[in-house]
Parts: sequence; structure tokens; C-alpha cells
Amino acid sequence: MTTPASSSNVTEAAGEQVAAPAAGSISAKAPAIRLPAVHLILSDAGCQPLIEQYGRTQTTDTARALLAELRAMLLAARQDHAIDSGDRSGSVQGAVAATDAATDIPALLAMLAERLQNANRANLRAVFNLTGTVLHTNLGRALLPDSAVQAVAEALRWPMNLEWDIDTGKRGDRDNLVEELLLELTGAEAATIVNNNAAAVLLMLNTLALGREVIVSRGELVEIGGAFRIPDVMTRAGAVLREVGSTNRTHLKDYAEAAGPQTALMMKVHCSNYEITGFTKSVELPELAPLAKQHNIATAVDLGSGTLVDLEQYGLPHETTVRETIAAGADLVTFSGDKLLGGPQCGIIVGRADLIAQIKKNPLKRALRVGKLTLAALEPVLALYRAPDLLPERLTTLKLLTRPAAAMRAQADLILAPLQAALGGAYAVTAEAMNSQIGSGALPVDQLPSFGLAIRPTGKASNALGKLEQRLRALPLPVIGRVAQDALWLDLRCLDGEQQEKFVGQLALLEQAGA
Repeated sequence: MTTPASSSNVTEAAGEQVAAPAAGSISAKAPAIRLPAVHLILSDAGCQPLIEQYGRTQTTDTARALLAELRAMLLAARQDHAIDSGDRSGSVQGAVAATDAATDIPALLAMLAERLQNANRANLRAVFNLTGTVLHTNLGRALLPDSAVQAVAEALRWPMNLEWDIDTGKRGDRDNLVEELLLELTGAEAATIVNNNAAAVLLMLNTLALGREVIVSRGELVEIGGAFRIPDVMTRAGAVLREVGSTNRTHLKDYAEAAGPQTALMMKVHCSNYEITGFTKSVELPELAPLAKQHNIATAVDLGSGTLVDLEQYGLPHETTVRETIAAGADLVTFSGDKLLGGPQCGIIVGRADLIAQIKKNPLKRALRVGKLTLAALEPVLALYRAPDLLPERLTTLKLLTRPAAAMRAQADLILAPLQAALGGAYAVTAEAMNSQIGSGALPVDQLPSFGLAIRPTGKASNALGKLEQRLRALPLPVIGRVAQDALWLDLRCLDGEQQEKFVGQLALLEQAGA
């Protein structure tokens, strides 16, 4: 609160006037309140870099807010009778310390710089993925190879022929930029691209089954991340779900009996995030496709993760490829670009040319289409598949999935000592074998032998692992691990050489945070 300078209950220092409490309410030894005026802070040479980086308006507003908070805290401390009794604990101690700092412009500039930095920190930030899940949905799924990163950077800097045919000088179709590659790699007749696989399914159903039935086995009515369910997608698409079979057993006759004049599609949904075992029966595509053709009904397959190569050749579990699905008789196949394919987030639809043509004419296609950045990233990723023997070296996702456990063990041995030193005696760090997961929406039940660091508390402090997990997330480059079996596990599968250097480099900050 500011009062006239002539008032007897005002303390003035360095240009700021702060009302003092009534006489006798606190000790005469209470700290003096000395807050520099805003213009003195802004005119200081140390403030000029902040003004140049953040602008004068933002710097001024933040400085005023900082001084207002300090002023309120100091006035509260003066009114606290605990000062009179010599108590320097809690907020009083902090207020006394802040009183000394308030007279020091360099100290205020340090606080100002920290506030400006925090206020301008991006919400979308790089993190260390040490969860053990390579294609982690919450951490952005596939990492792009260098060729895709460079292509995106180029697309950011330059106008691109997104919908311009350079050969003819006329308007073109953005799907044409990658369609030829997709047809070469999948064996399909045509292709189109939308913003994710859920959008691909939505667009396909809305185009081909609006107001009509789509036959799906009850065992394939999946729910993907965020409570997003196939039945709900069908409802929003305007299609009518016709469930057949039971949860664990569906027969070909179930599809045959359900087929009728109102049937638009027979659809199979790849169960990419769960597995039914035991007394089970499902109808495979080579059986279903001839039946659908007999009834003049199109067959659609939501393949989900959508790999373009046989992963077994790289020592990974088998996953049905898009080409195999097309060859087995699917008229349409939808799949993701940012899972096993290893590209940017997008949804890809490949299949019969006449059906793709209908889909592309749907007005929803424009609402769901991708932009130049997605296409700039997708094309070089698809091009890598022309050399499948070089994929483990060039495609980041496959490189991480095929990383030898021995390499991760050597990495763990190097990191263990500096991490233990940063954590001190409150925790014990050990290098241990563990299992990585390919992805929550791509081969979720298959695990890969991995290696990393396990951290366990040495004492009985309450929520020791939760507090450590929070400290790791508070680092400039947040570290994301997983807590299980009374330990914090840091799986090193996704920590490459460059990231390792940055990880070790910030461990000193972890030590300071725990001090």
C-alpha cells in the first residue's frame, strides 16, 4: 500500500514507499523494507539482456509483479509478532532473508530472469523416455530419422508444392506426394492420408457405411487410448454396428448369417493392444474375404500399428504387414504412421481405387487431411523401406527396437556411478536386466530383453520413490521412468549416445535439488 511521503508511518528507500504497521505492533528491530523502484531495475545494465530477449513490456510487468509479491511478504513479516520473540523459523526466516535480497538489484535481476524463463518455457518439451516403452503414446510415439527431420525443417523454411503439380503447372493432389511410394510398398491400388488412424476409420465408415450395417466380431470391439472405442467411432460415423459371434469365439457362419441388403462392410479390427487366449476362435481374413465377395460386400481391415515389413527378419515378433493384408483379400486397410511404421502421426488408407476415390470425395476428407509438415516427414520415412536391409541403421524406431542388450548394459555401467553420487546414500542404484515394451498400441504383450538402472530407497522415508520420481521430472530435461516392485526403473533402450551425455550432464542439478 502506498501513502503520501509526508506521512509519519512511511518508510522510504530506493524510491519505493511502503506503509508501516501501527507503532508498538512489532519489535523496533524488525527489518527495514527497501524495495528499488521499477525504473531502477529496468535501467540497470544487467536488465538489458532480459529486455532484449523478452521485450520491455513483459519484463516490466514481471518486475512489477515480483516487487508486489516481495512487498506483501515483507509487510506480513513485519506484522508477525514472532519477530519480537526472536523466532526466525518458517515464513519469518524467509522474509528476513528476502529483506536483505530486496536491496540488491543483482539478486532481484536473478529472480526476474528465472521468472521470465519459466513463463516462456515451452509446454511441449523434450524428455528422456526411460519407461521401457519405445512407441509410448504419451511421449509422442515414433522418433523420426534424420532424413525426415531435415525434410520437415526444409518445409518450415520454404513454400512447398503441397497441391501444385510442377510438371503441369496446375493444381495437384497432396496425396500424390506419397501415394506412389505407398502403392509400391503395400501392393494396393490407391491411397489417401488423414491425421491419424482413428480419423481413417471414421472417414472410411462415414463414406461407405453411412446409415448401413458394418459386421464386426464381438472379440474385436477394441478400445484404444483415451476411452476411444470402435463402437463409438461407428456411431459418430453414422454406421450401424452389427456384432457377431462371442467375445472369445466367432465363426464364419456368424458373418454369413448376418450379411444382408443393409450390410455395407465386413470389418476386421486388429487387436493391437490386447490378446485373448484360451478357448478361442476367430475368422482370418483369407476366409472372410471370399465370403464378403460372394455377397458383394467390401472387406475392411483396421490394422492399427501397420508395419510395412516382416519384423521377424530383424529378430522381432511377427506382425501382419499391410502387403500381406492386401494380398489376403482386404478391399481397404487403415493403419497408423507413427507406430511400427516409424513416421509422423497420420492415418493411412490403402486399397481398391474405386473405394479410395469415394473416400477422397467425402467433405470430411478436407477436415481430416494432413498438412505439409506431415507429408514432408512421411515421404522420406517411406523411402527408407526401399532398402529393408538398411532399415535397422536408418529407421529410428527399428534401431531402438533392435538395440542389443549388451550395449545397454555397457551404458548402465557408465551411468551408475554418477547417478549414485547425485542421489547420495538415501538410494541404492544397481544395473539390472529388465524388459522393454514395443508399444502400448503396437505388440503390447511382446517384450524385448533390455538393461537399465534400478533405484531403491535405503531407508524408510515416506514416499521416497514418488519424491525421487518428482525430482527427476523437475530437471531441465525431465526424466520419465516407471515405478514398479518397490523400485524406480530407468530402462536405457531409448537413451542414445547424445542423450546419454545430456542425461549425465544434468545429474549435478539432481544432487542440488536433493540437498
